[in-house]
Amino acid sequence: MSANGTIAVERPPEVKQGWTRARIIGVVLLTIWAALGLGVLIFMVNAWDPEIFARYAPRYLSGLWVTIQLVAVSVICGALLSVPIALGRMSRNKLIAGLAYAYVYFFRGTPLLAQTFLIYYGLGSFRPELQAIGLWGFFREAWYCAAFAFTLNTSAYQAEILRGAVESVGRGQWEAASALGLSKLQTLRKIIIPQALIVALRPYGNEIILMIKGSAIVAIITVYDLMGETRRAYARTFDFQTYIWAAIIYLGLVEVLRNAIDWIELRITKHLKR
Repeated sequence: MSANGTIAVERPPEVKQGWTRARIIGVVLLTIWAALGLGVLIFMVNAWDPEIFARYAPRYLSGLWVTIQLVAVSVICGALLSVPIALGRMSRNKLIAGLAYAYVYFFRGTPLLAQTFLIYYGLGSFRPELQAIGLWGFFREAWYCAAFAFTLNTSAYQAEILRGAVESVGRGQWEAASALGLSKLQTLRKIIIPQALIVALRPYGNEIILMIKGSAIVAIITVYDLMGETRRAYARTFDFQTYIWAAIIYLGLVEVLRNAIDWIELRITKHLKR
């Protein structure tokens, strides 16, 4: 008890942080990354060629636009296709649930590159049959084949994200909605889906980011997206800086998307913050 009537509380001694093994490894790794980043920066400054930049910058922008279009079309179409697949996964009918599971198992268990090759090169072997049904005009274009392959792939991942998010909502929500006289469709649209979207937002964002990075493989099937234009620029200049610029653009695109997801999450979870 002090003179003015207050109780003096003795604070515990401060624990001094020593140089533990984990801390030393962390500092060493950060130093290595900083040195690599500085080395890349010095290389780009020394190798800067205004003529190459002026010649290929418009092509990089064109390739970036192709990448954005490809990913946007694939993600939107995949989202539409994922709804019936997710419903099939949750179905009590064993045949429907089995077919939906087989679809998800195949497209999640095989590489995206292999799927793209199967559609672009594999379906190209059936040209007479595709011409007979009027689909050859679609499958002879590399961009359409890539979009088709990406749609099938991302729909499998999005179906699992949607299924997991819907099943994360407690059964009590369904029971309460039924007690209020709401139909299953009204319950799903007004109660379940809004709650499930909060859970699914981060996985959806990660899936879009993976699609952006995975879209670089379409350069192999002659689609001049960002990576396709980068390969063409390097083939004509033999300047490794072209790939560094592509990496920076991909990184910037992912960072913009990440911040957009953070903003959306902040807006839709305001009611959860106290």
